[in-house]
Amino acid sequence: MFKRLAFLAGLALLAAPGALAAEIGDDGLHKEDWFAVTFKDVGDDIETARDEGKRLAIVFEQRGCIYCKKMHEELLADPAVRDYVRDHFKVVQYNLFGDEEVVDLDGETLTEKTAARRWGVVFTPTILFMPDVAPEGETASQAAVSTMPGAFGKMTFLHMFEWVFEKGYESDEHFQKYHARKLAEAGDPGVE
Repeated sequence: MFKRLAFLAGLALLAAPGALAAEIGDDGLHKEDWFAVTFKDVGDDIETARDEGKRLAIVFEQRGCIYCKKMHEELLADPAVRDYVRDHFKVVQYNLFGDEEVVDLDGETLTEKTAARRWGVVFTPTILFMPDVAPEGETASQAAVSTMPGAFGKMTFLHMFEWVFEKGYESDEHFQKYHARKLAEAGDPGVE
């Protein structure tokens, strides 16, 4: 009887939305099969994203990060959020403590962890949204059009990606005003 109850409880968990664990790679980071695997040359990645009609988003994560898990299992597991991000952004994953080589926009070669220090990344997940044209002589953090440090609610997360893709940062509408307007238009201002 206990085995049958345990089996049924397991089935119920599998049927619950977002209940499936995200795949974990050898580096301990959660993986999405649509994340781009690149040489981590920020300038080249910006250009490639633009050629694909997308924008570059660099996401820093770390092993054991509960907020990264939330991002993958709750936010990116939602088809509407995942599809928007996947269709509009080239997402490249960086390890906050990783040793893979990174080429910054100013040409300096770093490791993922030294890039994180140089760019002021201290939280995971942190997403740097890059411009659609790589500026010369700047670092990635100087060139970023916006940064999202940490995990937020589903609508805040989605609206940030929409605001960046729509180049809201070039307008007078601050992201918080954009977010509030989008929530009001959806008829649910209480949702985050």
